Amino acid sequence: MKSALVTGGSRGIGKAICIKLASMGYHILINYKSNETEAQKTLQAIEEKNATAELIPFDVADKEAVKNVLGNWIEMNPDKPIEVLVNNAGIRDDALMFWMKDEQWEAVIKTNLDAYFYVTRLVVSNMLQKRYGRIINIVSLSGIKGMPGQVNYSAAKAGIIGATKALAQEVGKRNITVNAVAPGFIKTDMTEDLDENQLNQLVPVNRFGTAEEVAYTVGFLAAKEAAYITGEVISVNGGLYT
Repeated sequence: MKSALVTGGSRGIGKAICIKLASMGYHILINYKSNETEAQKTLQAIEEKNATAELIPFDVADKEAVKNVLGNWIEMNPDKPIEVLVNNAGIRDDALMFWMKDEQWEAVIKTNLDAYFYVTRLVVSNMLQKRYGRIINIVSLSGIKGMPGQVNYSAAKAGIIGATKALAQEVGKRNITVNAVAPGFIKTDMTEDLDENQLNQLVPVNRFGTAEEVAYTVGFLAAKEAAYITGEVISVNGGLYT
């Protein structure tokens, strides 16, 4: 049984990705930090489609938790190799840089960028042995063009974009692709505080995107047929100029 690990998979874009990859035949590892109620809903949605999944709670920003929980799962489940890794977990804590507190900078960098390193380093090791893998990193429009009030978030996502391009060159010979998907304005919990009516005017297609539209792109990159696409950043933003 081939597995797909989705970090931050309990809701929003992560939930949609879990459901999409399950429809492609993968056993889904739904990672979450604390919201077990939503994670259970994602699990139920997958099982209702006659697919399989399990919950794997740990804090992606805690390198010891990653090593102990995820590392132990990998060791105990050699018959369920992780073929697809989607680094989706992340947080925002916006403020103009002048007013940004140390904790805001550190928390956003740790949960977005450090977590990418801890999780990917562990998972890619097995992919290299198996000579196959798909790593897909969920970044952001902010990481491409920068957004005011998001110096921390923009820095973290831009860092992941750089890491995506570098890792793609390191592992390409082993049939492992590494790509990034950069959503623009997507209707999720993370964008509830944004003025949708005003921002729609900036988007050529005149609306916010859906989590399912992001998940479709992830599914495309996860497919075996996407083997010649690596080191790329695909924007899912309704035509916003980046």
